[in-house]
Amino acid sequence: MLPTPLKPHTHPARLHTQKWRGRVGLALVAMLSVLAGMTDAIGFMASGDFVSFMSGNTTRLAVAVSNGDVNLVLRLTLLVVTFVASNALGIVVGRLTRRRTLPLLLCIAALLCAAAAWPLDNQLPALLGAITAMGMLNAAVEEVNGFPVGLTYVTGALSRFGRGLGRWMLGERRNGWRVQLIPWTGMFAGAVIGALLEQHLGMRALFASGVLSAILGVASLKIPRRWQLAYMPK
Repeated sequence: MLPTPLKPHTHPARLHTQKWRGRVGLALVAMLSVLAGMTDAIGFMASGDFVSFMSGNTTRLAVAVSNGDVNLVLRLTLLVVTFVASNALGIVVGRLTRRRTLPLLLCIAALLCAAAAWPLDNQLPALLGAITAMGMLNAAVEEVNGFPVGLTYVTGALSRFGRGLGRWMLGERRNGWRVQLIPWTGMFAGAVIGALLEQHLGMRALFASGVLSAILGVASLKIPRRWQLAYMPK
């Protein structure tokens, strides 16, 4: 059953609404994680750089610093800074569009399609476009029914799941830890799809990510407005 951290004696109608809000939110998280996994796998296989996994890029940056590889240091620094700035941009776009999911996902779709269409002889601008899209994606959903979720990174989700598992083994019955596997599963599945697409299309496979983003944006119109406000960063 989907966890809903409610106070005792919650009205049944409200409980029903929160359960459905949680289910819809987690379904959205799953699909957005598929999008993130697809894009990260495509970008990594085509360029050798991570698009959303900044922990990996940070480790590579540290190694490049220790090796004195100036060109790689500058490249990876640019990627990390772009990701941070694009997270801020996602918040700005979300606020300017009154925290609506559709405009944000359409912006992400446009960035991904532009990255896919970029000339193949210079991949860096395409890579930066994909990273910007993934940074902005984090503004689409921040929490579901009070439980934090991540879309473009799953280390935190696996950590929360592991800690919850440990508490469960000790007999504690807390809610929310099982749902942390949803973004991980979505990202893993998306990465498999992205890897298969990249093997046939290269960086052009980002068109598939762009189309998926647009489809999810249109589908978000079916989500009640108040639910969208609950999912997105405040």
